[in-house]
Amino acid sequence: MLQAQNSKAKIIGIAAGPPDNTNAIKLGGEFGLFEHGQQMAGLLILITDVHALGLKAAQGLLLTTSFYWDMDEQTRAWSKRFQAKLKKMPTMWQAGVYSSVMHYLKAVAATGTDEPLKVAAQMRATPIEDFFARHGRLREDGLMVHDLYLVEVKKPDESKQPWDYYKVLQTIPGEDAFPRLADEPCPLLKK
Repeated sequence: MLQAQNSKAKIIGIAAGPPDNTNAIKLGGEFGLFEHGQQMAGLLILITDVHALGLKAAQGLLLTTSFYWDMDEQTRAWSKRFQAKLKKMPTMWQAGVYSSVMHYLKAVAATGTDEPLKVAAQMRATPIEDFFARHGRLREDGLMVHDLYLVEVKKPDESKQPWDYYKVLQTIPGEDAFPRLADEPCPLLKK
């Protein structure tokens, strides 16, 4: 951490998963990285990690996410139902699993079968636009392409309520966030 601080880099990337990522963020806060104009960018940070760290330790952290509970009425409505049952806000993973299961069930209903090839074709043919995914689509290679968000963790005085942790800085269109299908090496896609 001292090497990163002494490098004078504007942004220090954290390329680790839990618990190493949250330990590095805590350490960065203790060393005063944020107060001296440096920022950290986490490659795998969930809202529950930010909650566990607290805003004082995580403030200024940059990360990408596919879901934030407080983006609009649709995300808030679904997240409040989730929170009522589990006593915490959902992570992007939890929201994504719910969205994908609902997309599958709608495809089963639309096709009238659970035959995998027919359901998968219906899933690929149907755009995904719900509380989780914006501009989503399931590609032939099975990758679900959708918008992502660059967010910054708020300072404690910017937060107005529990779990009010992110400022959305930018929407990253799915076509820019994920590899292009033409660049995929999968031999099954070459017909």
